[in-house]
Amino acid sequence: MLDTILMDLDGTLLPMGQQEFVDNYFSRLCRRFATNGVEPGALTKAVWKGTAAMVKNDGAALNRERFWDTFAGLMGRALREREPEFDDFYGREFDQTREIIRPHAPRRPVIDGLKAKGYRLVLATNPLFPAVGVKTRLHWVGLAPEDFSLVTTYENSRFCKPNPDYYREILSKIGKAPGDCLMVGNNTDEDLAAASLGMAVYLITDFLENEKKVDISGIPHGSFEDFCAFCGALPVLGS
Repeated sequence: MLDTILMDLDGTLLPMGQQEFVDNYFSRLCRRFATNGVEPGALTKAVWKGTAAMVKNDGAALNRERFWDTFAGLMGRALREREPEFDDFYGREFDQTREIIRPHAPRRPVIDGLKAKGYRLVLATNPLFPAVGVKTRLHWVGLAPEDFSLVTTYENSRFCKPNPDYYREILSKIGKAPGDCLMVGNNTDEDLAAASLGMAVYLITDFLENEKKVDISGIPHGSFEDFCAFCGALPVLGS
């Protein structure tokens, strides 16, 4: 029986366009570290290389280690010691990126309503950010890590979307089978990968990412408001 809902963050719970987010984020990151003699172009390139290393992670190490080994390998080993400065950035300047968030319906009633129905909630955001960065982004829509039984971050994950092993790792941690779960996201590559394991999927179309132009006509989908109505149709567990 479906009793667990996995929810993506960017473009799903967070109403924002991905490119606008990336541009704003990198602008602030480069501004912070330019004062410490870090060249913006080199920093941006190294972050993307580190991100690619996490996406390709085979599970032999945590995403955090994949990122920092690659990033510091490009920027110099001394920068590895400055990880606390990056965490400070994600807890401070990064918060100003909230300016890109579009007007939206409140997310809190949806999360609280699903939990009241008895559903277990997992924040299945691609684990490319540290926990502090995920916490900051959740605050933009009035939520917190404590609202979820599991939040995937680069400190606790060994795979990334769209690798199906990312979802297998979640299932192992929460002790669930694919048929127990619904994945809610906005990316036809990353989030539909859950369907390959047998999970049900709902696609939020407000900020749909469908680079490969996948036909979604046979997949439950709609705006966030449509999803709210869909949630209302979900049964109250135990009733």
